[in-house]
Amino acid sequence: MSFKSNIATFAGKSSYWFLHNVLKGGTSFPGKLAMKLDPDVLEQLGKDYETIIVTGTNGKTMTTALITQTLKEKYGDILTNPSGSNMAQGIVTAFLAHDQKKSSRKLAVLEVDEANVKAVTQLVHPKAFVLTNIFRDQMDRYGEIYTTYEKIVAGIKLAPDATIIANGDASIFSSVDLPNPKVFFGFETDQDKPQNDLKADVNTDGVLCPKCEHILHYHAISYANLGDFFCPNCGYKRPDLTYKLEEISEQTPSRIKFTIEGKEFAVNIGGTYNIYNALAAFACAREFGVSANEIAAAFAKNKRIFGRQELIHYQGKQINIILVKNPVGLNEVLSLLDTEKDHYSLAALLNAHHADGIDTSWIWDGNFESLDRDKIDQVIVGGERHKDMAFRLEVAGFDPDKMIIESDFDQLLAAFAKTPTDKIYILSTYTAMLHLRQVFADKGVLKRRIN
Repeated sequence: MSFKSNIATFAGKSSYWFLHNVLKGGTSFPGKLAMKLDPDVLEQLGKDYETIIVTGTNGKTMTTALITQTLKEKYGDILTNPSGSNMAQGIVTAFLAHDQKKSSRKLAVLEVDEANVKAVTQLVHPKAFVLTNIFRDQMDRYGEIYTTYEKIVAGIKLAPDATIIANGDASIFSSVDLPNPKVFFGFETDQDKPQNDLKADVNTDGVLCPKCEHILHYHAISYANLGDFFCPNCGYKRPDLTYKLEEISEQTPSRIKFTIEGKEFAVNIGGTYNIYNALAAFACAREFGVSANEIAAAFAKNKRIFGRQELIHYQGKQINIILVKNPVGLNEVLSLLDTEKDHYSLAALLNAHHADGIDTSWIWDGNFESLDRDKIDQVIVGGERHKDMAFRLEVAGFDPDKMIIESDFDQLLAAFAKTPTDKIYILSTYTAMLHLRQVFADKGVLKRRIN
């Protein structure tokens, strides 16, 4: 390391120690401090690691966690950024915080914000890119899905030898000719699919052929624009899949079972979208030499991570916090709630900070009307934009006179404790979720705060 990098690393590590041992938090400041002293400190910190970059609109945090867990089964200690702080300063913090333990291979699995892929790639020289999906998200930051992919491709082009491990069911990921080695994963559950000729629902984004702009058709659709696509006009179609989901045998709000390569796997989370995350992790792990049995063992150990179906027990209530941030993700979560057999209370927390996306119009693309209102015994609305969310739910058919509307997060906890149901599902944007977790931490319900 250069003298500048040594100083930056020392300052970053010292600030991390102080924040986490004295103030009990801090996921980006140490990295920000180190980068201020040496903008290229990440290159020095990551030079001895084989780095895997995980990016895409939805599922980055869960996919990163699953990949990390699977690689641990074979290689031991793995460096990662588990907090979901996925911009450059958060990634630098992950390296500063990591105390290398016994490992047979120095691997780093990094969740990276789509707009930061190029900046991070310039410094860590990745071994692989894992691409989850691209949906409309935070238009103020990313623009349309095509500009989002351009940002990712700009980073990939800096690492032409890195393997691309991509969702083959997303038509955009095979649309650009890149020299990198490529493997694709996807759903292959419909044995009669060659006879199907389907179109995605109206208003679905990303259904134009990337080659000729004709409307794509599908042999099978998993959700949104994902599936076995083909263009009847120019012949563009889904690439051959290396790793295939063959069967889904169980889906509940808290558990999914599925088959890959003839072997059944299970993870203790719900949602079709999380099957894609698990499939991405499976594909990445197999590319790095992890066996199917080791992957199954890792999936069985998977713990719910903060804000992604995180389960909190409070005042006799079972509270499930689920991050929502865009129409596709929201609709998949609403589909997840439709698999709940018991009565429950629903909370919706809406903020509009930079990390959430300042435009909240996306909530109107969420199909709240699909919810079984007979199973929802209480509705609670909070966050800085609680009026917007309350009005959206009123339009969806929920009685405004029976809603609890509470902008104070401390009072939200009191409202949760008084719900008539044991189960509470909280749908929350990112900064509202962080604020809620901080309140839980301050009350000793959670062990630490996420800042």
